[in-house]
Amino acid sequence: MLDLNTTYTEKFVASGELAAYAEAHAHVLARCQAGEERYADSQGWLEVDEWAGPAVLDRTERLAAELRAIADTFVIIGVGGSNNSARAVIKALRPNGARIVYAGNTLSAHELNGVLAELEGHDVVIDCIAKNFETLEPGSSFRLLRQYLVGRYGKEEAARRIVCTGTIGSSLEELCRAEGYTFVPFATNVGGRYTALTEVHLLPLAVAGADIRALAAGAKRMQEQLRKTDGLENSAWRYACLRNILWDRGYRVELLGFFEPRFRWFSKWWEQLYAESEGKDGKGIFPAALECSEEMHSLGQYAQDGTHQLFETFIDLMEPGAGDSLVLGGTDVADAFGYLDGKDFWDINKASFNATRAAHAEVLPVLTLEIDRIDEERFGMLFYWFAFACYASGSLLGVNPFDQPGVETYKRLMFEALGK
Repeated sequence: MLDLNTTYTEKFVASGELAAYAEAHAHVLARCQAGEERYADSQGWLEVDEWAGPAVLDRTERLAAELRAIADTFVIIGVGGSNNSARAVIKALRPNGARIVYAGNTLSAHELNGVLAELEGHDVVIDCIAKNFETLEPGSSFRLLRQYLVGRYGKEEAARRIVCTGTIGSSLEELCRAEGYTFVPFATNVGGRYTALTEVHLLPLAVAGADIRALAAGAKRMQEQLRKTDGLENSAWRYACLRNILWDRGYRVELLGFFEPRFRWFSKWWEQLYAESEGKDGKGIFPAALECSEEMHSLGQYAQDGTHQLFETFIDLMEPGAGDSLVLGGTDVADAFGYLDGKDFWDINKASFNATRAAHAEVLPVLTLEIDRIDEERFGMLFYWFAFACYASGSLLGVNPFDQPGVETYKRLMFEALGK
């Protein structure tokens, strides 16, 4: 179950106004549901089966089993869209597979030395994920870790332990053929931040022991719902419409709030998706995460009493699952917390969420994305739901949701400084 609760936005956006806006822009929803020829090179994710169908899942699971047979540690070499989705699921669910180490997302010598230290005493496989094999962070980490493997195992054995996920016909594929590395094709018509349901992330997830079939099934379930449901019954469309109405009214920041830390790395994926998709042409709502209770006395204070330029979208976990119950014992000393005697931390945390949402809703619009539990299927639903909503929201905003021209500016200057 995944639903959008907009009760706490109605004092800011009347239901009639939302309905009128959605109706006036119904053609945008229809375009997004059908897909558009002008974005054909970026919309492979719209059809889940194209890159996460039965044949792909079979192939991915076979390769994952082969890699787990020779290694207990799998290094994901990738930055942003090349590691965020898998990381979100792995960090939240902690599946019982190979240990995952992350690289290719920093140029810090200190951090990279730490990565090398994490590999000692373990059998290692690395996966360099690079769509065009030009981005500096994964490229430099790949060289570092490739040389580490050769020094440790020898060239022939190291080749068995190197996987590359890249574009067919790219220099990375040529390198794999020349050196005998395993090559996995990067989805040809999906941009990095939309690749959650492709082999870019399915392989690391399978190696980590996650259920990639459940992930794909959840996404497909959401696809069928969002591409067939019209009007405000379509929850992702409702979210996109509300975001753009609030943008038109001067709201410039969206906080993705959550009281369950297992959404911490998911929020990083969400930040990239919306920042890179909508932040262009002098437009775009700034996406930021609010992790509660950790940040209640920082960003929570700002949300309550600061400049009213922001709105919030909370992710609310509706039902406790395994490990979600912990009852606090009765008072053992006079600690002034006797009112907590016998209470479950699930209920304490839920009371904190409800109080925070009610308090913030007095001064700013608050949306709530309600989800019944956290598992692979729900993550598949979340990835597809937010991706589709981002496509619709960016289209309403009048930007291309699939390009990223601003990223190229810093790359050009950096490469000039390094003598490329």
